[in-house]
Amino acid sequence: MCFRLTFHARQHCGSGRSLRGCLAGIGLLALGACNTLPDSGPTERVVLKAAQTKQLNPLGFHILPVNPKLAEVLSAEIPPLISSIDNAASILSTNDRIGAGDTLTITVFELGSGLFAASSGTAGAASATGLSTGPAANVTNQNLPPTQVEADGTISIPYVGRLRAAGLTPQVLAQNIRNSLAGKSQNPEVMVRISNDIANTVIVSGEVHKPGRVVLSTAQEHLSDVVAIAGGAIYPPEDSHVELVRGDRVGATDLGTLESFPQEDIHARPGDRIHVIYQPRSYTVFGAAGMQAAETPFKSPHVSLAEALARVGGPNDNRADPNAAFLFRFEDPVAAKQLGLDTPPTPKGIPVVYQLDMMNPSSYFLAQSIPMKTKDVLVIANAKTNKFYKFDQLISTLISPMITAAYLAH
Repeated sequence: MCFRLTFHARQHCGSGRSLRGCLAGIGLLALGACNTLPDSGPTERVVLKAAQTKQLNPLGFHILPVNPKLAEVLSAEIPPLISSIDNAASILSTNDRIGAGDTLTITVFELGSGLFAASSGTAGAASATGLSTGPAANVTNQNLPPTQVEADGTISIPYVGRLRAAGLTPQVLAQNIRNSLAGKSQNPEVMVRISNDIANTVIVSGEVHKPGRVVLSTAQEHLSDVVAIAGGAIYPPEDSHVELVRGDRVGATDLGTLESFPQEDIHARPGDRIHVIYQPRSYTVFGAAGMQAAETPFKSPHVSLAEALARVGGPNDNRADPNAAFLFRFEDPVAAKQLGLDTPPTPKGIPVVYQLDMMNPSSYFLAQSIPMKTKDVLVIANAKTNKFYKFDQLISTLISPMITAAYLAH
């Protein structure tokens, strides 16, 4: 409409009227149609009015100003880092303890005719073991049937009975068996080996090439080592979210952080569960930001609201209203309850809008403690004068050739 009006005005100028009258005509005609100029987003007034109008707000969302109390609630939503669930004061596991479900290989060496060997044991048996026992000594050895540690942590040994095995190292269990055979066998020696290790394992699941059990060794593998042993993550490290469940505690970060920050790459422990999730986290920006509307990846474990605004260039000097930066989010029900929201829940969460006044210096401190969530939407409101700014640009574009022509004519 503005184009049609200004086109007619230019025809009017060509009829011989003065340049001053021509410019006035263009201004009056275009001003009446400036409301049809395109815009990149709403103004603060439009957003606030929409929240109060039932027809424009079918979700019933509320707009909450960012204040210290709100920032405190939202900052508590940051999941604990993996390093926070590792008790540095505890004794590091040696990963060689026997546990329920393990299968043990037990070998008993006896001098002469023993309890477990055939009575025809000869020096040939001794030579087969690789032991030097002297010419008069006949050493026999016998592998007991594979022995599984029961759920109560015990095993059953012939001529000995039930012994406690869980929580012991193979060396300690071998000594206990040897002590129990004393007096029943001639100078027995016992070797115990964990042939199928269940207790000293972690479960790796999710987006790795070889999910399943990973046996921990005495080399003290780190979390990133365990993921590598499981074939590595399928997706890039920054998009691979690593969740560690240890007992009743949970910590999380991305694989890139584990690889880059040794303090976060803690030792894996028996019983850990590691879940690797493909999570290309990003947020979207609209409105009068310094950059064009775009989907912006996190590329780090945590991104604060302040960092998110900085990454998109902050408010545009020419078009933005810095009093009105809006964060649109489907909030977690727990946080929504703490904020006193009575909005009906949706399958994605509780819709809510947080408003940040960037003309208030304290807002910059609060924005540093508010974490962004994946799929958040940032809208920087347009200034009320934005359309007048565009109108000014339009008029300048139209009249510049006329001014130049008038100057040359004189």
